[in-house]
Amino acid sequence: MFNNLSDRLTATLRNIRGQGRISEDNIKETLREVRMALLEADVALPVVREFITRVKEKALGYEVIKDISASQAFIKIVNDELVHVMGEANEALNLNVQPPAVILMAGLQGAGKTTTVAKLAKYLKESQKKSVMVVSADVYRPAAIDQLQTLAKEVDVAFFPSDSTQKPEKIAKAAIKEAKRQFIDVLLLDTAGRLHIDDEMMQEIKTLHKSVNPVETLFVVDSMTGQDAANTAKAFNDALPLTGVVLTKTDGDARGGAALSVRYITGKPIKFIGIGEKVTALQPFHPERIASRILGMGDVLSLVEEAEQKLDQKETEKLAKKLKKGKPFDLEDFLMQIQQMNKMGGISSLMDKLPGMGQIPQNVKEQVNGKEMSRLEAIIQSMTRQERRRPDIIKGSRKRRIATGSGTQIQDVNKLLKQFTQMQKMMKKMNQKGGMSKLMKQFKGAMPKGMPF
Repeated sequence: MFNNLSDRLTATLRNIRGQGRISEDNIKETLREVRMALLEADVALPVVREFITRVKEKALGYEVIKDISASQAFIKIVNDELVHVMGEANEALNLNVQPPAVILMAGLQGAGKTTTVAKLAKYLKESQKKSVMVVSADVYRPAAIDQLQTLAKEVDVAFFPSDSTQKPEKIAKAAIKEAKRQFIDVLLLDTAGRLHIDDEMMQEIKTLHKSVNPVETLFVVDSMTGQDAANTAKAFNDALPLTGVVLTKTDGDARGGAALSVRYITGKPIKFIGIGEKVTALQPFHPERIASRILGMGDVLSLVEEAEQKLDQKETEKLAKKLKKGKPFDLEDFLMQIQQMNKMGGISSLMDKLPGMGQIPQNVKEQVNGKEMSRLEAIIQSMTRQERRRPDIIKGSRKRRIATGSGTQIQDVNKLLKQFTQMQKMMKKMNQKGGMSKLMKQFKGAMPKGMPF
């Protein structure tokens, strides 16, 4: 997400470097480029106008402090305004009510609403330690009910059955009654979507909303529709008292126009973003962290939080003890590192959150992608346990068998072995003369225990 906008803005903001102070002359061209970058990212025109006006006013009235360059000051202003446009800070769900807290999910068909219900259920269960029940009031698509039942089983939350012969309001009220009986903390209510906004659809969801009086009404929208996402959200907000927005498919959106338009146009906060198809691929929306990523400064806080939640601490501690005893780093350890990385969304997701990644050429980024990591994993999985523990025995005939088993070429196996040898040397060097402990001390307090990098 934001790749195109991030590339354009970081390149544009470089142009102001070397200036002693901020003046109308030296920011005129930069502001024009920023404006073009935002429009190309499909940010709504009213948002772009407001953004440029505020940046210009703040920049020209900014007193550059000693030891702070004009470029640093201007970048800070742009960063602050990006945060302002997207909503200042993350707004958490209001769950401080008598259980069950009912959350109604609304949206158009195809936005990923049902999948988002499952993702949110998993998030609430694991991160908020809440008991969760899900129910579908989509009586027009029996497949949607079956899909939610399957997903509920996958994320291990309660599912309340419904069918297409029932009225949505009756389904919802029966689910609330059952949730109370089971002492459920949160009830997530999936609703029917349409391919477009129509009066009948709006009237139906208004009636449903009135009958259940949810504590949260979240609008789920596909971020890849750009500023149309913001306009659709506004139409729903005019009909329903929305409390927030969930942006889906942000991993496939290189522009980011929706994220920069929704808050301004609807006045409602973006509460979550969906970053993939997996049920773990949902994150709270933090405007300040997103702004940092847009400007190529990374998002270390989100990286740390993901590591704490998703990494297998036992496995990483086991590796640390093994290396401390002087035992060699082998291909089984290398495989574990790859799998740990995949748990955190893969290398592309990690790179997106690391500072300075915007300076890396696109062709280099493309070489280090999820497909490459999957290839490495397939090659190692095609080896015997003995080969993983003793890579030195992997010669001609073994290489051919491994390549055939993993659907790769012998040169791919050679490439992996070369990468592994380099990593093995690095691990050995780090473990000598307190190298590992020195490295960990440098990261103490900044990175979570068990980080595998």
